[in-house]
Parts: sequence; structure tokens; C-alpha cells
Amino acid sequence: MSQQSNAGANISINILYEDNHLLVVEKPVNIPTQEDASGDPDLLSLLKEDIKARYNKPGNVYLGLVHRLDRPVGGAMVFAKTSKAASRLSDQVRTHAFGKEYLAVIHGLPSQRKGRLEHYLLKNQAANMVKAVPSSAPGSKHAVLEYEVMGGSEHLSLVRIHLLTGRSHQIRVQFAVSGHPLFGDQKYGANVNTPGQQIALWSYRIRFHHPTTKQEMEFSSHPPDLYPWNMFSSMIKSL
Repeated sequence: MSQQSNAGANISINILYEDNHLLVVEKPVNIPTQEDASGDPDLLSLLKEDIKARYNKPGNVYLGLVHRLDRPVGGAMVFAKTSKAASRLSDQVRTHAFGKEYLAVIHGLPSQRKGRLEHYLLKNQAANMVKAVPSSAPGSKHAVLEYEVMGGSEHLSLVRIHLLTGRSHQIRVQFAVSGHPLFGDQKYGANVNTPGQQIALWSYRIRFHHPTTKQEMEFSSHPPDLYPWNMFSSMIKSL
């Protein structure tokens, strides 16, 4: 059962699960995961403030960042409430034992209903841009994902994505390079998207083992009932 966190800054955050070791939430769109140069309220700081207030904790609150979502992306995220939990969850991410599935609305209809995208990606830190490069390029990182087209047309398609590596902007870049940029992506699909559109990328499901009990845990989050997601409402509800 989810509950609302009064995280401050007039931002409400759905809590999907919480115990002494974990905090699983639904990240709102357009909020940085952690503090950045914008100075805008970030999810990590907001959640720390909320925990401090709800539990009347003195001093600093520990909350470990296990994985990230791009600022415009929403959906399921897990944070660690102890350093031991953070270390064990981070190990699961590193060894690919941490499952991450996304939903995205892309432009066009891929020729294959199911597929695998593999590229080598290189990030320009100064410009915060990622591009696909030859495997021999210094600093490049191997990026792999699997996808399934859930439905669509020549105009837009809903895809479910299993992320096998967690590279910066990976899903956005790989689909753009493949000729199917994400709806609303201003960075990698500016030629087909209108300024101001919200990117249609959502952290739909995360799976991992509890850091202390070892129990397998799974949490899901559905995107908002807004365009273009509402074009595929029946498909999303059936997942």
C-alpha cells in the first residue's frame, strides 16, 4: 500500500514500501534525483527531510542513492536507509542482479516486435550529452537493452524495456540512434518533438533481493494517465 510523503517544497511523493533498511518511492517527473547545478529541490534531499520530520530524528539522516533516474523521468526507485543496505544493493546493481524495466513511448514502429539494442556510448560531461561511438573509442561503455513492442502504429509505439546495463541516458540515446527517439525527448529527439513536451519514459518495475532478509522484492509504478501514455491505457493496465 502506498502512502504520501509530505516531502516539502509543495512536492508530494508516493511511498511504495518502507522498512528499517529500504525506502521505495515513485519519483515525480522533472525533479533531480540528487542535488545538481540547478539548485532545484532534489529527491534525495526531500526524502531525507521527510524522514527527519516523520521520525523526529536529530542530526543528519542517512539515505543511500542506489540508482538514478534522469530529471524528466518518473517511476519506481529504491533508496537505502543504512550503509550496509546501500552496499549490498549497489553490489546487485553492479552484478546485474538488480532488475530494471521501463516503459517508453517512441516515435514510429520498430521493424522487430522484440529486439536487443547494443551500442558503445560516450558521455560529454561538460555538455551532459551522450553519443554512440565505435567500440574502440577511448572511454566508451558497452550499453545493452532488450525491448518488446506492446502496441502502436506508424506514429507512436509503446515499448517495454529491460535494461541490462545502466549507462547515462542509455535508453534515450539507443532508441534515438535506432531511428525511434522517445516522445518528448528534447535532448535526443529535438527534430521530431515539440518544445515543452514531457518525455515519455517511466521506471515501470524494479526487482532486487532485500539486503538483509534476501527475500526477492518487486515494485511497480504506472505512468500518469496523460498523453501520450493514455493512448495505451489498456495495455499498461494489463501489465
